Amino acid sequence: MLYELIGIVRPGKPGNLAEVKEIVLTAGQLILQQRGVIRGISNWGVFALPKAASVHQMRHHTGHYFAMRFDASVQTQQAVRNMLRLDPRMIRHASVKLGDGKLRTLSRFGAPEWSGNAP
Repeated sequence: MLYELIGIVRPGKPGNLAEVKEIVLTAGQLILQQRGVIRGISNWGVFALPKAASVHQMRHHTGHYFAMRFDASVQTQQAVRNMLRLDPRMIRHASVKLGDGKLRTLSRFGAPEWSGNAP
């Protein structure tokens, strides 16, 4: 199945992507270890959250957004969700299944893109 994961990581110091890279690397390794394929990763940058979020006893007003598109089994996708849910650096994440599982439909999806302008 083809999935798109959109994650929001707590923002660090300006220009510091270490936490985002580490989370993406960990999720990517988990996908690859379970015979998945990563189609693309996109760094969207730091943006204000639509609504303040309280996660892991911290209140957040901004977050660093990223997107990852990958092919994996349902069990792998659940393992990635569980890993992100337990990580205290994550503010929010969401996974969406793309397409209907047919090759003709899946061939239209490329790497994730962001068309918005940074504030």
